[in-house]
Amino acid sequence: MVHPDSIRDGISSGLACEHISVAGDGQHFEAMVVSTAFTGKSRVQRHQLVYQALGDRMREEIHALSMKTWTPEEWAEGTR
Repeated sequence: MVHPDSIRDGISSGLACEHISVAGDGQHFEAMVVSTAFTGKSRVQRHQLVYQALGDRMREEIHALSMKTWTPEEWAEGTR
């Protein structure tokens, strides 16, 4: 069974982040990710960056991942 900490570690190893939190039940997960890499990117592009960080795990281990993605500026402004 996949643990939320494992997903958090996977994201942080592939994407420089200011903040990451992941919650889930072993199959369905929700991530909140704050990264400067999201600056100037659309929501879809931001999600693609997170999927790239997780690589093959998205196809093999993780059944569902919903996410909220922010730049540090958006996070500081309270866009959460």
